[in-house]
Amino acid sequence: MAWETLLTTPPLHRYQGVLGEPRAREVLVRLDAELDWQRPSLRLYGREHPIPRRQVWMGEPEARYRYSGRDFLPRPWHPDVVAIRQRLDALLAAQGVETVFNSVLLNRYADGEERMGWHSDDEPELGQAPIIAAVTLGSERPLRFRWKHGGGEPFNVWLAHDSLLLMGSGCQSSLQHALLPRRIPGLRISLTFRHVLPCGDHR
Repeated sequence: MAWETLLTTPPLHRYQGVLGEPRAREVLVRLDAELDWQRPSLRLYGREHPIPRRQVWMGEPEARYRYSGRDFLPRPWHPDVVAIRQRLDALLAAQGVETVFNSVLLNRYADGEERMGWHSDDEPELGQAPIIAAVTLGSERPLRFRWKHGGGEPFNVWLAHDSLLLMGSGCQSSLQHALLPRRIPGLRISLTFRHVLPCGDHR
């Protein structure tokens, strides 16, 4: 499979066929059944709101993550997620991209109504210019992008089953992204791999 360049500045690339079939479908079924999916609440405007999806934070013990005022402690690696990480390491190394992914946020969307709001993955724990690799398993949905400081129209990136979206250095400072509600049936699990700096290294 070939890489597709969506943007050159900042670098945004897509790749189809990360695991291949039937393995990709088998991994989707296992992760759905075997992970302890959570629906944490986040505080907005003084009130607690459960997030509109389920998630698991996974990774090395030191990869603690703080989001919207909450601390997330990583669960141990699932074997299938380790295999995906190793596959990503090989794919990116072949492109000359050196990464050390020590953590992954898995989001489970039961259907098209479950969603993720506008944000950038720019928390201090991720460093100055993080590289984020997002793998999609299950139902195809578009990830919506918009520019932070002008520079173009919003755009969609459709993410099919068994695809990889690589958001390179500079994407998080230039763009926001969201998974908006759509009348699209079917389960979708996304795995966004990243490198979290040890506590204190980002201060």
